[in-house]
Amino acid sequence: MAYEWKFNPRPYSDEEAKDVLKDVVSPETTDWHYNKHHKGYVNFMNKIEQALEGADVDAANGNWSEFGELKRRFTWNHSGALLHDIYWDCMGGDGDVNNGSDIKAAIEKNFGSVDNWKADFKATAFAAKLSGWGLLVYDALYSQRLLNVLVDEHQYGAIWGGIPLISCDVFEHAYYHKDGPGRAKYIDNFLNNLHWGRINERFKKYVK
Repeated sequence: MAYEWKFNPRPYSDEEAKDVLKDVVSPETTDWHYNKHHKGYVNFMNKIEQALEGADVDAANGNWSEFGELKRRFTWNHSGALLHDIYWDCMGGDGDVNNGSDIKAAIEKNFGSVDNWKADFKATAFAAKLSGWGLLVYDALYSQRLLNVLVDEHQYGAIWGGIPLISCDVFEHAYYHKDGPGRAKYIDNFLNNLHWGRINERFKKYVK
C-alpha cells in the first residue's frame, strides 16, 4: 500500500510570507519556491510511491532498472521536501539568538561563541555548489555534537544520524531573483531573519 506524503504548511500564510521574508527573498520567490519547487518534491514522492507498487523488483540491477531509478529519485525528493520544511520553519524571526536559550548554549559549547558559529555556517553555505545547502545538524549517532554540514544538491555530503536544525537553501533559485549572484548577502539576510524560538523548540524536541 503506497504511503501518502503530505505537503506541510509553513508557520505563516502565503501572504504573511511576503512580509516576514522580504529581507531574505523576493515576494515572488516566496510563492514560487514553496508552491512550485517544494510542493513538487512532495508530489513526486507520491508518484514514486505509486510507481514502486508496480515496479519489477526482479529486474533490479546495478546498471539500470525502473525500480532502481525510482528508489534513487525518491531519496532526492524526500531530502528536498524535508530540508524545505526546515528552511521555512527556521525563518521569519528577528535573528536574535537570545530567543533560543537552549540552542544558544549548545552552539556556544560546540563552537566557542555564536559569532564563531555564524562565521563557520556562512562559509559552509557559501562553499556549497550552485545547488546545495548549508546546515546546522546534531550528530546524534556519532559525536553527539552540533556540526555545520555542507550538502550539494539535496543529499550529497549529508551525514548518517544528522538531525537538521537549521537549513539554508543556496540553490540559485532561492536568491537570484532578489540578490542576483550575491549569495553572501543572501546568507547574511537569512541569518538575520532566523526565528530562534522555533529553532529552539526543534532542538528541544529532537536533541535535548
